[in-house]
Amino acid sequence: MNIQLKQIHPLCWTIIAGTIFGRMATSMSIPFLSIYLIKFLHATPAEAGAVVAVSSLIGVFASFYGGYISDVIGRKSVLFISVFGWSLVFFGFAAADRIWVFFMMNALNGLCRAMFEPTSRALLADITPRENKLLIFNLRYAAINIGVVFGPLLGMWLGTTQSGLGFLIAGIVYLSYGILLVVQFLAYREIGGAMPSGGDRLTLSEAFRVTGKDRTFMYVLIGMIFCVLGYGYFDSTLAQYMEMSPYVTDGARWFGYMISLNAVVVLIVQYPIVKFASRFSPALPLIAGNLLVAISMIVFGSFHQIWTFMLGVVIFTIGEVLMFTMTDVLVDRIAKPELRGSYFGMFGFNNFGNVLAPLLGGLLLNSLGAASAALIFAILALTTACGIPFLFRAHRQLQRTSGYTDHRTA
Repeated sequence: MNIQLKQIHPLCWTIIAGTIFGRMATSMSIPFLSIYLIKFLHATPAEAGAVVAVSSLIGVFASFYGGYISDVIGRKSVLFISVFGWSLVFFGFAAADRIWVFFMMNALNGLCRAMFEPTSRALLADITPRENKLLIFNLRYAAINIGVVFGPLLGMWLGTTQSGLGFLIAGIVYLSYGILLVVQFLAYREIGGAMPSGGDRLTLSEAFRVTGKDRTFMYVLIGMIFCVLGYGYFDSTLAQYMEMSPYVTDGARWFGYMISLNAVVVLIVQYPIVKFASRFSPALPLIAGNLLVAISMIVFGSFHQIWTFMLGVVIFTIGEVLMFTMTDVLVDRIAKPELRGSYFGMFGFNNFGNVLAPLLGGLLLNSLGAASAALIFAILALTTACGIPFLFRAHRQLQRTSGYTDHRTA
């Protein structure tokens, strides 16, 4: 392990460190966005759901282009545009005082994320030896959760969940992150530039067609849409439910603790779960994770004591780790090297689940009311579990392809 850590490129460490502080800053405010809109701007659950959903909606359609363009003009340029753009977006959040302004800012937030996420993962894959890729992708995943552990707690301590201060802090953090990336790329000018031009470069439509015809990849993508749907219910529908529920008092504060517990459990169980899950076909952990997330929805809706919510978070988190720790490595194994950014970008279509989650959850809360928690969360569990048949098909495909062997021996 120590040898592997020493082999990690300094740019990888920059991205990992930036991920920690970026997620810490955004976790002070974004997870509480729907609560903030309902409580201070008097938005309805459906309006708050639409504001939350627009970020993922933009991400669904922009992610593929963000990944593709990084294959063409270079990872470096796309990272600069997205990170400095992100800084401006959060400054816009801090100044917003109308629901429509929050809607526009969150749309731009989704655009920046859609450009940054596939590009940063493609860059990590570009500069990391194959034998270290599982480690680097899981360090990135751990970095996300380290940020999410402290972000909500800092937000509640500083009072940013009740004001625009959290958005201002996030804007400053992303501005600093962008400056650090500029300095790092100046030191490593040979990395992240535009890909060599030539007649063999695929157009956007051709790259879309190539990734779309990859059957194994498409089964994984469709299955992950439902996985992300279940994951999205946590940040959107559960957050609104905790605020509106007749069974819970001070729901925003308890939801902040639940977010932090989620991240702590990730950090505790991630390494042993990854070590165990790497023994199997990569689709099997996704199936198990999908099932556990569905079960957690049943727990959230059926029991109303604080300790049962915390138990639901633990079940949800184990499912989350099983779903998400292997996906980046899996996509990297499936992807053609010259289209790595496009594959990671195409995989961004799994955010369609994040689009549907706040819309469906908000609709159910509006129509059935928070008192009908058992029925609402049963529907959420059922929609989550719809991903299992697709992931099983992906498992069967992986068994018949060299990608399965490659992954097991990586």
